Amino acid sequence: MELGDLAAAIPGEDNIAVGWLMRKRLAVMSGGEREKSMALTDLGREALSAQMPDEALIARMLAGPVSEGECDPKVVKDLKGRKGMIKEVVVTERTITLTADGVAAARSGIVPKEEVADVTDELVQSGKWKEVEYRRYDVSTFAPATYAAKKNPLTRLGNEVRRLFTEMGFTEMSSEYVQPCFWNMDVLFIPQDHPARDMQDTFYLENPARIVLDDDLVATVRAIQESGGDTGSTGWGGEWSEEKASAAVLRTHSTVSSIKYIAAHPDAPQKAFSISRIFRKESIDATHLPEFSQIEGIVIDENANLDMLVSLIREFYARMGFDQIRVRPAYFPYTEPSLELEVFFNGKWMELGGAGIFRPEVLAPFGVRHPVLAWGFGFERLAMLKWGITDIRDLYFSDTDLLKRNRVFRVG
Repeated sequence: MELGDLAAAIPGEDNIAVGWLMRKRLAVMSGGEREKSMALTDLGREALSAQMPDEALIARMLAGPVSEGECDPKVVKDLKGRKGMIKEVVVTERTITLTADGVAAARSGIVPKEEVADVTDELVQSGKWKEVEYRRYDVSTFAPATYAAKKNPLTRLGNEVRRLFTEMGFTEMSSEYVQPCFWNMDVLFIPQDHPARDMQDTFYLENPARIVLDDDLVATVRAIQESGGDTGSTGWGGEWSEEKASAAVLRTHSTVSSIKYIAAHPDAPQKAFSISRIFRKESIDATHLPEFSQIEGIVIDENANLDMLVSLIREFYARMGFDQIRVRPAYFPYTEPSLELEVFFNGKWMELGGAGIFRPEVLAPFGVRHPVLAWGFGFERLAMLKWGITDIRDLYFSDTDLLKRNRVFRVG
C-alpha cells in the first residue's frame, strides 16, 4: 500500500498506524524518498486471522476493569503510550479473619439478639422497656473526642468587646475603608510632609485616584494646617495642598471613624467605639499584617480629662482579664497629652495601643467646645494575649484543629 493511500484512508492517524505496524513487525517499508509503500510481513498476515494481545486486552476491558496481575506488562506499557487509551484505578482489598479469641467465641454458642441502646419515649409509654434487652456500656472503652461548635476567636472577641462597651453606655460607629487623605490625615492635623503619608507606608488608590472635598471645610483645615487658624496654634507652616488632601487611600487608622463621628455629633455628652479594619504597607511576619483591626473609642464630655481617660482604659482591660496596666507618655500629631498603654502578660509588659486628648486644631473645624478623649487599641494583639497565640497569622488561617483546641472564654 502506498503511504499516500494510507493517509487518505485514516487522515491524521496514518503516522500512528505506521509506527505501530513497524514496532510490531507487522509490515515493512520500501521505496525511495518520494514514493514509499508498505507491505505486510508473515507475522502481519498471521495477525489478519487472529486477535493480537493488545486487541484481546482491549476487548476484555470493554466488559469491565481488568486486574493488572492478569495483563501482560508489555501490552499495558504499549497501551499507556497511547494517550487517553487506558487509565489505572487503584483498588484496595482488605481481608478480615477471626483471631484465636474470635474463633473460641464463635464456637462457644453465640446467639444473635437485638439490644436497645437508647430508651425512647415510645418504649417507656408502651411498657416495652420491661421486655427488651439493653446494651451493656463499658465506660473504659475508647470513644472519639467530640468538640462543641465554636466561632472563630476573633469573632468571639469582637462580640465581647462590643458587649463591654455597650454595657458602659457606648454607641458603635463606623466609616468607609476608602477615604481621602483629607479625612485620614489632614483633618487630624497630620502635616502633609509626615512620613506616614509616604507610598511605602500607605496604600494609595488608582481608581478613584481623587475624592471631591467639601469646600467650606477645606478652607478651615487649610488655615489650621498653614497658620493654626483661630486655634491659637502656629500650624505647620508652608503651603497646604488640596491635591494631596484629595488623594484616595485605604484608611491607615480607625481614628477616621472617630473624627467623622465627632463631625456629625459635636455636642457633649457622646461616647462611641468601633472595631475597624485598617490597612498599612507592613511586611508580613509573626506580629505584623498589612490588614488588621483596631478598637477605637472617643468620649466627649465637659468634665473629660486625662484621669478619666486612664480610668476608662483601666476599666476596659480589667474587664478583659488584665489587672496589671500601666501608661506612659507618648506623641501623636492629633492628641495632647498623648500616652501609650501596656499590660503585664507572661512575665513582661506588652504594648497594646495609644490614647490621648484631641488637640484644638482637630476639633475646631467642627465647633466642638468640650474635651474629647480618644484611644486606639490593637484588636489582634489583644486576641493573641488572650489565647497565648504567638503568630498573628494563625488568627486568619482556616485551621479547624486550632479552633477545636481553642478554649471558650467569657469575661466580666
